[in-house]
Amino acid sequence: MRRRNFLASAAAALAAPAIARTAGSTVLTFVPQADLAVLDPIWTTTYQTRDHGFLVFDTLFGLDSQYRAQPQMAEGAVAEDGGKVWRITLRPDLMFHDGAKVLARDCVASIRRWGARDGFGQALLAATDEISAPDDRTIQFRLKFPFALLPDALAKTPPSMCPIMPERLASTDPYKQVTEMVGSGPYRYKPDERVPGSRVVYERNEKYVPRTSGTPDGTAGPKIAHIERIEWRIMPDAGTVAAAMQNGEIDWWLTPNADLLPLLKKQQRLKVETVNPTGTIATLRFNQLNPPFNNPAIRRAMLGAVEQADYMIGAVGTDETLWRDKVGIFCPDTPLASGIGMQVLTGKRDLAKVRHDVEAAGYRGEKIVVLMPSDIPWSKAAAEITGEWLRKIGANVELQAMDWATLVQRRAKTDPVEQGGWSIFHTGWSGLDMINPAGHVFLRGNGKAATVGWPTSPRIEELRDSWFRAPDLAAQKALADQLQLQAFEDVPYIPLGQYFIPTAYQANLTGMLQGSPVFWNIRRS
Repeated sequence: MRRRNFLASAAAALAAPAIARTAGSTVLTFVPQADLAVLDPIWTTTYQTRDHGFLVFDTLFGLDSQYRAQPQMAEGAVAEDGGKVWRITLRPDLMFHDGAKVLARDCVASIRRWGARDGFGQALLAATDEISAPDDRTIQFRLKFPFALLPDALAKTPPSMCPIMPERLASTDPYKQVTEMVGSGPYRYKPDERVPGSRVVYERNEKYVPRTSGTPDGTAGPKIAHIERIEWRIMPDAGTVAAAMQNGEIDWWLTPNADLLPLLKKQQRLKVETVNPTGTIATLRFNQLNPPFNNPAIRRAMLGAVEQADYMIGAVGTDETLWRDKVGIFCPDTPLASGIGMQVLTGKRDLAKVRHDVEAAGYRGEKIVVLMPSDIPWSKAAAEITGEWLRKIGANVELQAMDWATLVQRRAKTDPVEQGGWSIFHTGWSGLDMINPAGHVFLRGNGKAATVGWPTSPRIEELRDSWFRAPDLAAQKALADQLQLQAFEDVPYIPLGQYFIPTAYQANLTGMLQGSPVFWNIRRS
C-alpha cells in the first residue's frame, strides 16, 4: 500500500502564472494551508481560525518557546489561600478595536464562553467555584481546589485559544458563532475585503499597546506589529504558489508541498526552515455518534489495519528525515511519550484478520463516508489510503471530495450518513498540542461536549481529571501511560505518524518566531 503523493513538477511551478500583489513594503502576503472557514476561535479547532484569532484577539497570558505561561494582557497574577484564590490584574489602557476600554468583566465573560467548549477550559471551570470582576482591572478566581495550571490554560496556543472579546460578544451562546470580529489584538480583521476562497485581510491596530517588558517569544512578550497590512491568499495549486514565491509575489508560504522543497531550497531569495520542532501529528477521527463507529469493538479492530509509514509516505514522501512512525497518543520526544500498548500499531499488519475481527464485532455493511479535502494534499492522500484498506477488509466505503472549508462545516453535522453526515475524516495537529492531556483535543471522552467525533469514555475523563491533580511529573507519566492504554481500548482517534514540513518565506523577512504562525515581530529589510 506504500505510495507517494507526487505533486506539481518544478517545470510546472516555473510556468505558473504571476499573482497580483498589493504594492508597498508594508504589506505581507501569506498563503495558509486552507481557507478561513470560521471566524470564531472557540467554535472550531482549525488552525486557520486559531491563527486568525491571534491576529485579532489578545490573551491574558502568552506561551513562550519553553512552553511557559507569561503575562500578556495581564499585568500580573497572584495566588492566595493555598492556591485556591487567583487574582489577575489587567494592564492599563487596553482598548478594543471599537474604541471601548477592556474591562475585567469582558475577560470574565470571555473565559466563561471559552471554557464551555475548550477541553483545558472545561477542566479549569470544573475546578472553579466563581469567576468575578471585583473592579475594572481585577479578575478573580475562587477555586474548589488548587489548580496550578490556571495561567497555562489561559495561555494555551492549541485550538481553542482563549480570546478576550467585549462582554456583549462574549455573552453569545458558545455553540453559536460570533461573526463580529472585535478584539484588542495587534491587527484588525477587514470584513469588507474578505473574498471567500481567495483572500483574507488584516490591518495594523494603530492603538495597540505592546507589553513594555519581556522578549517576543511565541505568543509571549511584546507583540510589535511592524507590518501595516496582512493579506492571506487562498491558493490551492502548489505550482502556482511556488512560482509566486520565486518571483517575490508571495512573502510567506506556511506549508509548502514536500515535493517542491528541493526547488524552493535552491532559491537564494528564499528561506526554508522548520519553525515548529514538534512537527505535525496526523490523525484519523471517527464519528462515534452513528454506526458503525459507535461500536468500540469495530474501532479497536481498525487499529490493526493502520500502517503509519504508508500515511507518512503519502504525506511527505519517502525521505524518512521528514517523518516518523510508531507514534502513540503523546508527541514523541516529550515527557509523556510512551511505548505502552504500542503493539496495536506496530505489530504485524494482517488485513484478513482485521476483516474477520470487524465482522465479529458486528459490522453489517453500514456505509462509511470518508471526508476527503481536495485542497490539502496530505489529508487527501490519507483519505485515499484509508479508503483503500477499508475496501480490502470488505467495508462499504464512499470517499466524498470537498475543499477544507466545506469539510470543516460538514464535520460539525451529527446526522447519520444518509442525511448528510460522515464517518471518518483526517486532520493534523501540531505536536505541541499533544504533549499532555490539557491541550490534547482528541483525547477526550465527554460525548457531545467533545469536539467533532464526540467520543464517550468515562475512564478517559477520569484519568484526565486525575492528571490535572497529579503532584509531580512521575505521577503524571504514570497516568499518561494509563491514558494511552485506555485510548487504544476506546479509540477516540488513531494516530497516523508525525511529519515535519518546513515553512518558506522571503529572505528579506526577519523576526519570524518559533512555534505557531504569528505575524508580529516580523520586519522587511
